[in-house]
Amino acid sequence: MSDPNATELVLASRNRKKAREMRELIAPLWEPDSRLKSLIIKTLADYPDLPEVEEDAPTFLGNARKKASETAVALNRWVVADDSGLAVDALGGAPGVFSARYAGTHGDDEANNRKLLVDLAGVPDERRGAAFVCALAVSDPTGAIQGEVEARCRGRIIDEPRGDAGFGYDPLFLIPEYHRTFAELGEIVKHQLSHRSRAFQHLRPLLRRLCAEGKL
Repeated sequence: MSDPNATELVLASRNRKKAREMRELIAPLWEPDSRLKSLIIKTLADYPDLPEVEEDAPTFLGNARKKASETAVALNRWVVADDSGLAVDALGGAPGVFSARYAGTHGDDEANNRKLLVDLAGVPDERRGAAFVCALAVSDPTGAIQGEVEARCRGRIIDEPRGDAGFGYDPLFLIPEYHRTFAELGEIVKHQLSHRSRAFQHLRPLLRRLCAEGKL
């Protein structure tokens, strides 16, 4: 039976895999919390008629703030928004905020990966350092940002995809300490290492406080 006093929290994402990962990281199995577990988590898939927010900010945090605020006002709900992507050293930080549409079509993972490999052709391993970046913002129903965090995970871009799990650039992003890509690591390990996991680690105390204060 659902808790009649539970608050609805909307994840501002239509990406099914990303939204599932975010949902799992709000109340992870390794960090039990009854308040966070009682939240009613929804995604933009539950609101198919809601217009897209134009992600035109120059930074990950700027886009996360914009998505959180505009979505919260439109729905009159508390919202957590994520903007994340890949920053490759040899490409001057690209694809950056354009990660999801690097090859031109939003969300075409295979095309984005192909373009990345073309752009890095001839670049030696020692210059293929990169970071996955995740920015999170929390907005109240009025559109006021109540908190924001940003976290990174360093790795290296390999020259061909490996692994079937994950999404986005995961098959090309190698964690040197594990000798595996994000697409080869199990979910439990990835959830401990990833940029998104690290960002939610910093965000959960804020969500707990908002729950304790009866705001969320």
